[in-house]
Amino acid sequence: MSSAVTTQAVRRAPSVPLSRTDDQIDARRLFTFFTMVFGMFMAILDIQIVSASLTEIQAGLAASSNEITWVQTAYLIAEVIMIPLSGFLSRALGTRIVFSVSAAGFTIASMMCGMSSSINEMIVWRALQGFIGGGMIPTVFATAYIIFPRSRMGLVVPLIGLVATLAPTIGPTIGGYLTDTLSWHWLFFINVVPGIFVTLAAVTLIDFDKPDFKLLESFDWFGLIFMAGFLGGLEYVLEEGPRYDWFGDDSVLLLAWVSGLSAIAFFVRVLMAKTPIVDLRAFADRNFALGSLFSFVVGIGLYGLTYLYPLYLAEIRGYDARMIGETVFVSGIAMFVAAPIAGRLMNVVDPRLMLTTGFLSFAVGAWWMTYVTSDWDFWELLWPQIFRGVGIMIAMIPVNNIALGTLPPERLKNASGLFNLTRNLGGAVGLAGLTTVLNDRTDLHLARLHEAITFARPPAVETLNELARGFHNYGSDAQAMALKQLYQMVHIQGVVLAFSDVFFLLMLIFVGLAALALMLKKPAQPH
Repeated sequence: MSSAVTTQAVRRAPSVPLSRTDDQIDARRLFTFFTMVFGMFMAILDIQIVSASLTEIQAGLAASSNEITWVQTAYLIAEVIMIPLSGFLSRALGTRIVFSVSAAGFTIASMMCGMSSSINEMIVWRALQGFIGGGMIPTVFATAYIIFPRSRMGLVVPLIGLVATLAPTIGPTIGGYLTDTLSWHWLFFINVVPGIFVTLAAVTLIDFDKPDFKLLESFDWFGLIFMAGFLGGLEYVLEEGPRYDWFGDDSVLLLAWVSGLSAIAFFVRVLMAKTPIVDLRAFADRNFALGSLFSFVVGIGLYGLTYLYPLYLAEIRGYDARMIGETVFVSGIAMFVAAPIAGRLMNVVDPRLMLTTGFLSFAVGAWWMTYVTSDWDFWELLWPQIFRGVGIMIAMIPVNNIALGTLPPERLKNASGLFNLTRNLGGAVGLAGLTTVLNDRTDLHLARLHEAITFARPPAVETLNELARGFHNYGSDAQAMALKQLYQMVHIQGVVLAFSDVFFLLMLIFVGLAALALMLKKPAQPH
């Protein structure tokens, strides 16, 4: 009798999360997890892969400048709704169904994006691609802490941290190469074959948990509608606000109201519903709340600099997509090198020290960029990018572990969705805030420079005359052409000064974050 019971317990063991106390990693589960991580990589990569090729997509689809921005905005809005929803779906349907459907849907939507012949088709398929694919990201984070022993987190956490930070960083690089070498259609076709492989692997290999279909009987449709209005409206406001002067635009103002009212209804519904669409009680856990806060700010730095570096290279240096990709790829290499080092340090170094070191490294890279000039090229940008890549990776790994590493397994799926949401929202807030600061400081510096460039100032007159001598072959037009070139130089200088201000702001944010990390209580070690 005792032997029979023991045999049954052993057979049931694989379906019981976190029941393992040994250090062994099952090879089958490890392969399955790597496959899931690759699926997550594709989903995160597609956020930024189109950013360097929007001009080519616009020409191919005969879209207007206002319409083409929706190729990225539609993806982001849809994804930000799915990420927190994936926690409930994983509990109700199980990891195998959620991840398999997400991978298959993402693959089909990717193929249809590449086959789109109009901007309207593209926007619809990009929204579906973002929504369905968004289910893969938090599922991977939760799975890591469910199936692996805690003693092996030093190997697993760096992998998912590397993918979460590397994918958006190298997205413009890969996108630029694909567009220049093949065509913009391959930005999406490249997902098809890997997507089929990931889908088949997920269907046949995932066995980490079992679904609880009874949860679907109490699915909170009103909660979903309110959450979609809240997060979707917020994402739209943050994406389009800087471009259209914020609330001076009717559509931005309308969506701000939709987001605000939906947020109120959503939080009321979450507190009242028997089975809420998102369980916010995870934030009552101190480690998770602090980890989510750090994740939010890491999102600002990660997505903010992924935006600022290419923008500087395009506007000031006149680089094309391929040249931008080759220059910013340094950050990706730095992250790749730093990931295994950070993984080894995770189990032997105080996480507060790792956080502080990572944030200060990022701050050093931002401070270095405050000295930027219009002549900075690959070599001048090399060390700031290295400090940025190493800093993000050293900080990201303990952030993941602080937030998710001490939660009980039954709360991981829901918490993983919320945790990933904070990083995406941090990126959205960061992009909106940095773009607004950049625009405002550009206007301020241009106004000051224009006040200084007058005929009453001898240096300005001397520069103008020197430029005019260079256009002497143009006769009477030489002075006008020299004046035009002088104002172009002034504009570039104003933009460069604005970039310097933005990097100084980022430095202050991360120095403050490093100070906050020092004041934390040491997180309890998971057992």
